[in-house]
Amino acid sequence: MTYTGEVTRGGQPAVRDLGSLTIVKVSVGEMDNNAYLLRSGDEQILIDAANDARTLIDLAGEAGLETVVTTHRHGDHWQALAEVVEATGAASLAHADDAAEIPVVTGTLREGALVAVGEHALEVIHLVGHTPGSIALLFQDPRGTAHLFTGDSLFPGGVGNTRGNKDNFRTLLDDVELKLFNRLPDDTWFYPGHGNDSTLGRERPHLAEWRDRGW
Repeated sequence: MTYTGEVTRGGQPAVRDLGSLTIVKVSVGEMDNNAYLLRSGDEQILIDAANDARTLIDLAGEAGLETVVTTHRHGDHWQALAEVVEATGAASLAHADDAAEIPVVTGTLREGALVAVGEHALEVIHLVGHTPGSIALLFQDPRGTAHLFTGDSLFPGGVGNTRGNKDNFRTLLDDVELKLFNRLPDDTWFYPGHGNDSTLGRERPHLAEWRDRGW
């Protein structure tokens, strides 16, 4: 089945096979948060244990989890974290600037850190604005395509909510433009914390519009 990235709570996961890495996307919780299980060889990591702990534990299956990474401190992204960590024994990682408000953090991350999954590693990109410690995770496919897990910092149609704080909005958009759009090519596929995926190429023409819009 062709991967579309479209998922609904209680529905079937969307599975994307990149060869040496498999991405499994599910929607969990009342806010339709996306959680992503990444598998390489015998190792698996989870991005955002957002909700529906049993769904996520079952998704990991007997292979278990090496690591859970939380993209930022907002509660809808870690409701299942404690239960998933307890059930799997996974390490729990988050950016140092958000870690104090996330339960069960066993290690902290900073810009440029690498999170291992099998033979690969995801690069941590710090994006300030939605929260002080929001991160994206970058997988550079050896075959050339970049895959980017953006949490709530970047969505189709704009950057994450900064709740009317103009300084936070400007900081977030500056970081997203500099660290993502200025660095990565148009075919970079990104996977947000809610809703459907997109590519940087699809969103790039709207950057000036977002800045003028101010949200």
